[in-house]
Amino acid sequence: MIKEEYKYSELTSKIIGCAMSVHRALGNGFQEVIYQRALEIEMTDNGISFKREQEMPIYFKNQIIGTRRVDFLIQEIVSVELKAIIKLEDVHFAQAINYLEAYDLEVGLLINFGAKSLEFKRLLNSKFKQKNQGNPMVK
Repeated sequence: MIKEEYKYSELTSKIIGCAMSVHRALGNGFQEVIYQRALEIEMTDNGISFKREQEMPIYFKNQIIGTRRVDFLIQEIVSVELKAIIKLEDVHFAQAINYLEAYDLEVGLLINFGAKSLEFKRLLNSKFKQKNQGNPMVK
């Protein structure tokens, strides 16, 4: 699952592996918060450093216009959005990309525990700014 062409591939592969373990153990059918709690345990057991439900500022023209909680912020560089729905739709991908852009993070994961088989998608923010440019959350 590790592909060198993907930024942070080793880290995102570890996160996906944790999600697979959770899905294998619990299956589908639970609320999102149940998967969030189980994934928290699994990632802790696998030595992945993260913040759960991290409140992140939303920027517009370098000004904070609100906040949103990301399900997981992994090592300050990868956002993870969880879903527990039957099927991921385009709106869910758009939402996850919008969050990446608003947080000015380069890489994210969208993980769905609600399907019969675990669904996941690596996301890339094409508008990522390599330099801080006024956003104190970017390192």
